[in-house]
Amino acid sequence: MLTSRKELDAELDGAARVWLDEALAEAAHDAAAREPACAGAPEASPYASPPWELRYATAGRHCGPAHADSVRSLLLIEARAPLPSVTRLYERGTAAERRAVLLTLHRLDLGSTALPLVEDALRTNDTRLVAAAVGPYAAAHLDPHAWRHAVLKCLFTGVPVDAVARLDERARGDAELARMLGDFAAERTAAGRDVPVGLRTALALTEIAPAAPTEES
Repeated sequence: MLTSRKELDAELDGAARVWLDEALAEAAHDAAAREPACAGAPEASPYASPPWELRYATAGRHCGPAHADSVRSLLLIEARAPLPSVTRLYERGTAAERRAVLLTLHRLDLGSTALPLVEDALRTNDTRLVAAAVGPYAAAHLDPHAWRHAVLKCLFTGVPVDAVARLDERARGDAELARMLGDFAAERTAAGRDVPVGLRTALALTEIAPAAPTEES
């Protein structure tokens, strides 16, 4: 669960608050430098890391592991992080740093360009990354085929289906997802293994017909 800047200020000690103020100022400066008004300025290399990215990596050390996700998310948002930064932080980061990227994607103006990061996380068996990958960004941008496999990945790795953003909306009336869930349940039963409770939850949603479109008056 990400916390707000106001909540962080109430929980961090003085040194951590000073560090966070400086880090967010650096992120805001980088965002301003990329504004059209600064078009005359030398173009930054997409391979160079601005100072706030170095802060991103050390957030846990300065603000504590419990606040690291929230601090990193705030940095990404304040910097209005472009795809090169987001990709660099994900590819070079630890699992915790990658998770913070995934948790923040839906709050960045990236369209569907960051989908490769979600797809990479869903190829892992790290439940922290899988759970973060099936958030609002995936719900908005994964195509039906990839999204169905993401739901199955959660069931396979033990990630609660509650982590899947907009599950009730996207699963509703999805006959193909119902088939895939049924096959998965049959395989588990045949192998003498328990069927995850979340599978029944998702399967029940597929049996609900999608809402009929309403006529405009």
